[in-house]
Amino acid sequence: MSAERYVALGSSMAAGPGIQPREARSPRAAGRSAANYPHLVARSLGLDLVDVTYSGATTAHVLIESQRGVPPQVDALDGTEALVTVTIGGNDAGYVPMLFAAGLPRFARSVPFVGARLRELLDPAARDRALAEVGESLVEVGRTLRRRAPHATVLFVDYLTLLPPPGVAAPPLREADVALGRRVAATLERLTADAAAQTGCGVVGAAEASREHHAWSGRPWTTRFGWPVPRRPAPLHPNAEGMRAVAEMVVAAGP
Repeated sequence: MSAERYVALGSSMAAGPGIQPREARSPRAAGRSAANYPHLVARSLGLDLVDVTYSGATTAHVLIESQRGVPPQVDALDGTEALVTVTIGGNDAGYVPMLFAAGLPRFARSVPFVGARLRELLDPAARDRALAEVGESLVEVGRTLRRRAPHATVLFVDYLTLLPPPGVAAPPLREADVALGRRVAATLERLTADAAAQTGCGVVGAAEASREHHAWSGRPWTTRFGWPVPRRPAPLHPNAEGMRAVAEMVVAAGP
């Protein structure tokens, strides 16, 4: 008897760039780890995993757009799935790119061409405009997954908490930028929950569960700002412990 099918969709927060070992058959640009939460969930539940998570993915890459020649992620669904998970929306809102921009030296904001993009990422009004569009996109993701995988448990998995609470420093990020990051993260968490509720999907509250495990905590589930290092978890992304924690939550909520 063959195992039930599990399709995992989403961006780098699900793919797990830099967490060893890399999934050998995946495109290098995907940043897909063989120890990300989809792989851990599949092993725990004995499911047949199809992991199409891809670093840099947006809701459009889940729904309709090719990414680096790879078809839209929903094309992996064939209607026989027992479980579908999706972690998406942060790239639409510019969440982690904003935090990277915040960590760069301030003079970088004056560099021609690059500086304009950095200033846009750090502009609260621009982030609010991006977030205003994310909610509808997440609802469309939920509707599409429910339609394409009618027999599956469909779970939105929100983002692990990256930033500390107010009053706790997050060097080298400045407090004003951290406050903006918290606002973006809180809005993404709320929009994800709303989309799940509107579309009959479940939600795994990784953000809530990881409040005390932010990147500047004593036992972090995510990594701090820094420069990428080969074979190490990507900056401002989940680490191996964070992936294990999310996997346990998904298993608890799964089929």
